[in-house]
Order: sequence, then C-alpha cells, then structure tokens
Amino acid sequence: MHSAPLKGIKVLEFTHAVMGPCTGLLLADMGAEVVHIEPTKGDNTRRLKGFGTGYFWFYNRNKKSLAIDLKSEEGIQLIYDLVKEYDIVVENFGPGTMDRLGLGYDKLKTLNSKLIYCSLKGFLSGPYEKRHAMDEVVQMMGGLAYMTGREGDPLRAGTSVIDITGGMFGYIGILQALYEREKSGEGGFVKSALFETCAFLMGQHMAYASQIDYEIPPMPSRVSAWSIYKVFDTKDDSKVFVGIISEKHWARLCEVFEWSDWGSDERLETNNKRIDERDWFLPALDERFKAFTKQEIIDRCDRGHIPFAPISQPEDLFDDLQLNEGDSLLSVAMPNGKITKLPKFPLEYKGTRSGIRMDPPKIGEHTAEVLKELNIDDDAIAKMVAAGIIKTE
Repeated sequence: MHSAPLKGIKVLEFTHAVMGPCTGLLLADMGAEVVHIEPTKGDNTRRLKGFGTGYFWFYNRNKKSLAIDLKSEEGIQLIYDLVKEYDIVVENFGPGTMDRLGLGYDKLKTLNSKLIYCSLKGFLSGPYEKRHAMDEVVQMMGGLAYMTGREGDPLRAGTSVIDITGGMFGYIGILQALYEREKSGEGGFVKSALFETCAFLMGQHMAYASQIDYEIPPMPSRVSAWSIYKVFDTKDDSKVFVGIISEKHWARLCEVFEWSDWGSDERLETNNKRIDERDWFLPALDERFKAFTKQEIIDRCDRGHIPFAPISQPEDLFDDLQLNEGDSLLSVAMPNGKITKLPKFPLEYKGTRSGIRMDPPKIGEHTAEVLKELNIDDDAIAKMVAAGIIKTE
C-alpha cells in the first residue's frame, strides 16, 4: 500500500527544468493529480543534454501531460475552464510571463476563489524580483559556491540543490495554504524563490560571521570542529570518509583498530587536544589508515558504530543496500526504453512510502483525457488537434 495523503487534490503545473517540476513531483508522489502543461512540441526540458539529461525523467513521474498552445485564444480559454475545477496552480516561468499570457494569479483567482497559486521565481519581492536567475547564479551570489570551492575557486554544489530546496519550500507553502483553506474556504498566493532559499541555507554561516573578527574560510580550508572528520586513502587505492564526533567514538576507534598506544596517549584524550595536535596527528592517522583496505575500514567502523562513508558516485546508488532493501527506489521507464531505479519521496508516512502510478508522460499523452473532464467530445478534440491548439498522443 502506498501513501497518498493528497489524493483528490488537482494541480495544473506550468513548469520546466527543475524547481517547478520538483514542487509538482512532491505533490504527485503524495497522491495529487498533477497535470503538466507543455507546448504542443513538448517541454524543452525533454531535449536537454549533458547534466540536464535526467531532469524531465526524474521530476515528471506520476504526472499527466496536457500539450496545448498557450499563445492561442482557444488554448487560454481551455485553461480558464480547467482552473475552475482545480485546486492548485504551480508555475516557474520567467518574471511576468504568466501575467502576459493572462494566467497570473490576479486573473485566475477571479475564476476560482479557492485556487492556491504557487509561483516559483529567482527572487522574492524586492529590488531583484524582475531578474532572471538559475541555480548556479544564486549559488554564486548567495555565498554557497564560495563555501563549496577551494579558496579563490568558487564551485557550485554537485546537484541542483537550490532548485530542489526552493521547490520543497514551494511545496511547504502549498500545504500551509491548503490547511488555511480548510478553515477559511479561500485560496491564496504562495511564492518561493532561489536567492532567498540560498540565503536561508547560508544562515548558519551568517550567524558564524557575526561572532568572529575574520573572514569565514570555504569548507575545504576550514578547521573542523571535529579532530577526525576527513577522507582517508586506503591500502587498495580507494577512499573512505571517517568522522569522530564524540569521545566514545574515539575510544571505539582505538579499540576496533587496535591503537592502544593512542587510546592511552594524554595528548589525544579529548577532541580539542587532538585538534591542537593535528599537525603531527593527522599525517600519522593518514598513514595508519593506509594500512587497511577500504572494506576493512568499513567493517571495523561499522562494528564500532563509528560514522563512516565510502566515496560513492551516482551510479553506485542503483545497487545501494539501504536504498534497495529499504524500499527507497522505484522502477521508472526511460525514453531509451530502459527501466531504471530512481529515488522515492524520502519520507515514511503512516508506515508507508510513495509509489509509482505513472511513468513520465509522452507529449500530450493525457490531453484528451483531461479535456474530456470539461465534457469536450472527440470531434471537438480532433478539430483542435488539426488546428494546432492541442496535441494528443
């Protein structure tokens, strides 16, 4: 049995790329009926290459596709008719685009006072709000790239962390609006943005900056709060991360690796003392770990309940024991015909997990189905297809 707490909620999703589709994915995985609105030629995200190759196929499962020409009067009128029957609109088009199309909140709320409208942008209200932004743009201007890279070499994080987190905040805002609607009967406007999301993630560093009289160093140059918190080379030319964040961990590390000399060394008896001794201690620790293979380090740390991690690549997650035996992956059909395993919504709700109801849709796969909800018959649908107003699969 799969979790579907949002079953019965209907969503029109005007989105592309990552941020908007992520909000829609979270709604869809939790049971909402999400209709992805795309041009008759298809969402451009479908055709992205390089790092964008997986965007559409990860963020658009459990959704229907309505392919429609939003630049036509007939297409816009169809959307107006649908809005009257739906609960939520999600959009992440450029600033002003939805208003120019006649699909902004001020217009749509006149058609449905219960409508919840979630707008996902680069910036919240303020001097920058009309700027276009992308994940990497705000990572650079929000300090995240500085904190991730080495000194003088800012580096974006290795996934679309701000798009995804901003999409999550959009989802949270929608849930708040749904809760309020239960009490008031009225919908409302929700806005989430990339830059403010990045600033929120940087909040801990801003608080840190307020307490010191020097510049915060980027993560690769930091002095860790923990004496052992780094990646180590192994005997078999691999790498393992090990973190020691309590004195119990230190005692167990010395026990499982049979380092009794260090276990009784007064210079190393506390975390702060080990930090003070790091100039000789960490190079010596590097050498000691090099005497063990990757698997030997993993086995001993696991036995000692010591935090550790192999250094994995994305491909390694397909076979990860926790993800597979913990029911955290689902099978999705990809455009090349292969079935692949992708991560589920990372939440257990009432002892259940989200599941797969629909693979990512083909262009216009559900156009006819959605329009028939408006009592539009097959002949009328065929005429709109011929006129290029809609596309059906």
